[in-house]
Amino acid sequence: MASLNVGNLGEYLREQRRNAQLSLRQLADAAGVSNPYLSQIERGLRKPSAEVLQQVAKALRISAETLYVRAGILDAERDRDDVGTRAVVLADPTLTEQQKQVLLQIYESFRKENGFVGGDGAVDARTSEDAVPGIRTVGGADADPQQTAG
Repeated sequence: MASLNVGNLGEYLREQRRNAQLSLRQLADAAGVSNPYLSQIERGLRKPSAEVLQQVAKALRISAETLYVRAGILDAERDRDDVGTRAVVLADPTLTEQQKQVLLQIYESFRKENGFVGGDGAVDARTSEDAVPGIRTVGGADADPQQTAG
């Protein structure tokens, strides 16, 4: 049914939308996405971003984490603290995508430092001083923000 393996997500969204007694157009308007795009998500033809899922979850008044798991963004078998932290960062509409990635990189580096293995490796593959321009590791040259001018 779903070419992107998101049919389960689409079916779930359709069920939740019907339970909320909302038309496709009403939910699209409430979530700030187009009607055709939401229809494609429900039919399993499109895989939405974490931000779109967060907006849809808010409009439906359901957990965004549930949608992330169904969309394959989060793994349901992972440590709940790790999942919760990642979900909060990914769902925060006040952060840019770059800021979200930096936060996840920092979080993952602390987990590694404390002996925890990374979750899915997505953040691990991009952890370097060059991953985000202007960001350095804790021991890097930019680490001391309190330099005096004189």
